[in-house]
Amino acid sequence: MVSKDGPTGAAVRQDAAVTASNVPKAIPYVLVALNPASLGAANRGTLSATPRFTSMARGTGPDVSIGVGDILSVTIFEAESGGLFIPKEAGSRSGNFVEIPNQQVDRSGVITIPYVDGPVHVAGRTTRSISAEISSRLKSRAIEPQVVVSVVEHRGNDISVLGEVNQAQHFSMDPGGIKLLDAIARAGGPRNPPYETTVTIQRNGVTRRASMSTIIRDPSQNVALRPGDVIYLTRDQKVFMVLGATPSPGSIGGTNNRRFSFDDDTMSLSEAIAKAGGLDTTRADPKEVFLFRVERRSTLMAAGVDVSQYKGDLVPTVYTVDLRKGDNFFMANSFNIRDKDLIFVSESPSTDLIKFLNILSPITSNAYSISESAAVSHNTY
Repeated sequence: MVSKDGPTGAAVRQDAAVTASNVPKAIPYVLVALNPASLGAANRGTLSATPRFTSMARGTGPDVSIGVGDILSVTIFEAESGGLFIPKEAGSRSGNFVEIPNQQVDRSGVITIPYVDGPVHVAGRTTRSISAEISSRLKSRAIEPQVVVSVVEHRGNDISVLGEVNQAQHFSMDPGGIKLLDAIARAGGPRNPPYETTVTIQRNGVTRRASMSTIIRDPSQNVALRPGDVIYLTRDQKVFMVLGATPSPGSIGGTNNRRFSFDDDTMSLSEAIAKAGGLDTTRADPKEVFLFRVERRSTLMAAGVDVSQYKGDLVPTVYTVDLRKGDNFFMANSFNIRDKDLIFVSESPSTDLIKFLNILSPITSNAYSISESAAVSHNTY
């Protein structure tokens, strides 16, 4: 018995308990020739597919409010001695103020101030509004009281930066606020190139994502952070596949020699083909170069394609380009490919004839050798 790596195709089909017969035998797709209209629409679709922060607050962000666990310092001033906090005896103490022992905001979001009836709710508020409330609640007892509230230590307004950063960080937000790139810088920056890095922000149970390259290029994407935000960086390496009449695997670099990674945030069709080693001059048909992807209905409609027979928003699409024409090289050099795109280069029709002749060559050579040997043997006798 001849050894095998696994079962034959016939054996796999024979051993199946159920064979699906009600599925479509082919996936209907759209064939789109690469031209200025389809090029522009496709590139706009590629740009819109890049993850962005679309519904997060812009600007400098909110004032940092007091949170549970924060430690506050409260200082009370009176206009003259003989009031609630300053004795009448001159020289008995210096200054016209008294410092309350530091207060930590409890789980209910409150602190306690002497001679103020009931607790003071501070969580979610600014130090200015808290100072005004305490002054108002003391003025019936103290002499023209003025109150200064300051944060000794922030413990309830933390920001976390995790994932593919050089040093994960968990820190309290500064009173002046902080923006996304500043927070990432505190964590030592990303480990990977911007075009391979995706930034995720978790805020109030909602997750938003954007590419690092987009955040760097577009200042509006450098959003102001809020207390409690969690930033997570991941490595999302974009790849494309090239099949067909290109140099054989092993002759060039690349993952598995048919699967290649992007070298930058964007890559054109011509760059992708060049990275795969270009077209095989002995086999390729330059007029039959195809790119396979799933395209949005709106993108195809913008390119003038009739998609009325497709019900969903995503349509299987094949772009075709004829590289025998010089102007198509300009378009191929401007056509941006996407993550998981598949490029296929067809073989020239003459390649089949060459393959057939290569198969016949050993047979005819052997036949000629046998006839020559027979002739020599006959002449010998």
